[in-house]
Amino acid sequence: MLEALGLDLKEIIFVIVNFLILVFVLSKFIYKPFLEALDNRKKKIKETFDAAEAVSRRADAKLAKYERRIVHVEEESRSIMKEAKRKAEEQAQQIIDDANKQAGEIMARAERNIEMEKMKALEDMRQEIAALALLAAEQIVEKEVDKSGQDAIIDEVINNARGAQWQTVSN
Repeated sequence: MLEALGLDLKEIIFVIVNFLILVFVLSKFIYKPFLEALDNRKKKIKETFDAAEAVSRRADAKLAKYERRIVHVEEESRSIMKEAKRKAEEQAQQIIDDANKQAGEIMARAERNIEMEKMKALEDMRQEIAALALLAAEQIVEKEVDKSGQDAIIDEVINNARGAQWQTVSN
């Protein structure tokens, strides 16, 4: 039957042997190294993924650490700002208290000065009234006047004293 097809048995065996030798040579020198190269590549890829995963875990850990630091820094900054605000309010209150104290001292000095000026004015008025009284007494003694004349002189002295009081107080 092979002969009817125009094939020779020796040729078929030769082709089969060549094919088997080719398969053996290919498997020995090409297929096994190819499979080893694929295994090595697979291992390298796995190692790369493992390394990437390790780097990712470290990055996540650092990110969590930085986030904790940020939260801590934010809390610390809020605390610092709160403390600064408290100190500023204390300083403002201290300034207000000092200003009120100084204003009170100024008012007390002004009241003392006013009181002293008032006392001085009263003393001046007393001296003027005494001088007027002496003047009136001299006039009464010089003039021997009757009772109605004395009353007129006294009224005049009192009117002069009132005028002097207004002048002294307004000065």
